Amino acid sequence: MSEPDRPPQPLVVSLALLTVVSGIVDAVSYLGLGHVFTANMTGNVVLVGLAIAGAPGFSLAANLCSLGCFVGGAIVGGRLALAVQPRRELLVWAVAIEAGFTAVAAIIGGTVAVVGVGWSRYTVIALLAFSMGMRIAVVRRMAVADMNTTVVTMTLTGLASESTFGGGANPNAAHRAASVLSLFGGALVGAVFEVHVHPGWALGLATGLLIATAVYFVRAAPLDIGLAS
Repeated sequence: MSEPDRPPQPLVVSLALLTVVSGIVDAVSYLGLGHVFTANMTGNVVLVGLAIAGAPGFSLAANLCSLGCFVGGAIVGGRLALAVQPRRELLVWAVAIEAGFTAVAAIIGGTVAVVGVGWSRYTVIALLAFSMGMRIAVVRRMAVADMNTTVVTMTLTGLASESTFGGGANPNAAHRAASVLSLFGGALVGAVFEVHVHPGWALGLATGLLIATAVYFVRAAPLDIGLAS
């Protein structure tokens, strides 16, 4: 198997940072919002099944809220991609909007006494899931192999099955490993903040990473990051 075309390293690093954000957000939402994912909809679909079955500790309403808002965000992301054609400008808009939504979620998480119940719970779920759906829809238009910034099941499968041990030639191994490690690292950091510090700080960190990524996209030359078209 031939080595696939390599996107510029700065773009890969930027998408890896967005993957870290996904890990942080999912750690905070799962641990602090009552067993609900706001980035990984594969897991969320499974949780809906568990909730319908009556398994304790799972909320059908919360998981459906996340799924619905994610789908709504993905629809908006698709519309945004039609309205904003330059790929760099499209990513800037998506990441900046996500930063704004995440910042609001961080403020709620930092000011409400108990964020895991009542209006604050559903508001934070809606903000995070909607912005994540929009961002992932936009990142999908970038078509960078194995860097979808959220789900790593197929990435991990490719990393193993096409490795030397699997009889392959390790195509795209660095990107695949970076994607898996970024999601793991984000989840670890998010869990540490959620359990030992404060969920508001975790979402604040995610907001900072998003702002830094958006600023980088604004300042970098489109050709240098593979977003000239």
